[in-house]
Amino acid sequence: MSGSPKLEDIYRAHHPWLSNWLQKRLGCHAQAADLAQDTFVKLITKPKKFPNLQEAKAFVTTIAKGLCIDHWRRKQIEQAWLENLKLAEEYRHIDEVAQRAIIDTLIILDEWLAKLPDDVTRAFIASQVQGFTYAEIADQLQLSERTIKRYIAQALVHCAQLIDD
Repeated sequence: MSGSPKLEDIYRAHHPWLSNWLQKRLGCHAQAADLAQDTFVKLITKPKKFPNLQEAKAFVTTIAKGLCIDHWRRKQIEQAWLENLKLAEEYRHIDEVAQRAIIDTLIILDEWLAKLPDDVTRAFIASQVQGFTYAEIADQLQLSERTIKRYIAQALVHCAQLIDD
């Protein structure tokens, strides 16, 4: 093959390997198939030229690793929600469609908050989710109340900007 490999060559050369690789990591054939396809969809949406198939494989692997991390993170969020659902009597009546919407919202919020510094995220969650006062959060994080107010404002502005986008 001369020149850059085409997408179909990359797909043919690496899809079977990628599917097996993902299957070993995920333990689920269907999930592996979905993530393998998602990997190549990302490659289609952001085309890139590679000098050879080996370079393409390295890039495909990087994309797939990122998708695995996202998958596991979503699974952790979903599991945490379901565990909390068992403990919270007032939420037990929520139907599956509403639960899915809540989980999807939590996943999006997690992605947004992951872009903020850890202390800002902790302060925001403590305030908005756990209901702690600014003074309690300041005590927990060993920061001033003024800093906590600034952190909460920063997180709210960040989320508002992402909603606008």
